[in-house]
Amino acid sequence: MADRYHRNITYMRISVTDLCNMRCQYCMPEYGVEKKPHEELLSFEEIVAIVKASVPLGIEKIRITGGEPLVRNGIIGLVEQIKQVDGIKEIAMTTNGSLLKKMAKPLKEAGLTRFNISIDSLDPARYKEITRGGNLSDVLEGIDTVLDLGMTPLKLNTVVIGGLNDHEVSDFAAMTIDRPIDVRFIELMPVGQASQWAKERFISNETLLDRLGLMVTEVAEKGSPAKYFRLPGAKGRIGFINPISHHFCHECNRLRLTSDGKLKPCLHSNEEIDLRTVLNKPEQQITRVIAQAIDHKPEKHQLDQENICTTRNMCQIGG
Repeated sequence: MADRYHRNITYMRISVTDLCNMRCQYCMPEYGVEKKPHEELLSFEEIVAIVKASVPLGIEKIRITGGEPLVRNGIIGLVEQIKQVDGIKEIAMTTNGSLLKKMAKPLKEAGLTRFNISIDSLDPARYKEITRGGNLSDVLEGIDTVLDLGMTPLKLNTVVIGGLNDHEVSDFAAMTIDRPIDVRFIELMPVGQASQWAKERFISNETLLDRLGLMVTEVAEKGSPAKYFRLPGAKGRIGFINPISHHFCHECNRLRLTSDGKLKPCLHSNEEIDLRTVLNKPEQQITRVIAQAIDHKPEKHQLDQENICTTRNMCQIGG
């Protein structure tokens, strides 16, 4: 289904939990988030019902997110159920990678096609600082496991924070040379925990592009927010996601579903549609509400360095 601005909406990101086994500085409070009562979270059956209701509107790609999706019990079974939905062509997952060494293979066997792994430092001490306790070696082992399974290209997402990890840009870029890894640098957004300090730590991706001396861009990947480059002879690519300096709203093809059942037409907006009010209705009625959300998708976000557009933390949205 196309929205009012002729964007074809084909992609739904589904958060299955706002809990995580890390406390990344820009994503979650140091003390974590208050655990929601079980009855406030969407059940897997409800998630699958929403997926089924979205297919007639053209949704064909699902991305499972969190928080950290792998901490939710039964996640492999959810992938299996979504895989059985006619019309869904791709099931991907965004994860911090810490549990992938043991879970990547069963997830692939269940039907998952691709992983994005969030990793913001290659220095163990700095990684622990950014994540407030994360173990870098667990993530690196998870990356190796995914590559050994042939689930490529593997995308690594790195939020660049001035004065903290921006000097590691070249090290991340070097990861693309010998292995089919796409490293994607994401501009720091003033959302949730980062809303009060993002302006002081912000570094535009144009600055990073200049540092790396990248000149030749790859052919644009349809539906991707990233602009890709490749080092000479490299097997992987370097991507830049620029929600602040050069927003990509005119190409946005997605909706977001939070773990408590709110459908968000735009990441950077407090506008939400509560799907739980219709989950006991016929599928056609759920489809109708999703269609209304698509029709109300804004032309572009109002996010800039002076404007905070959402009060939820990223872990509560499923960014």
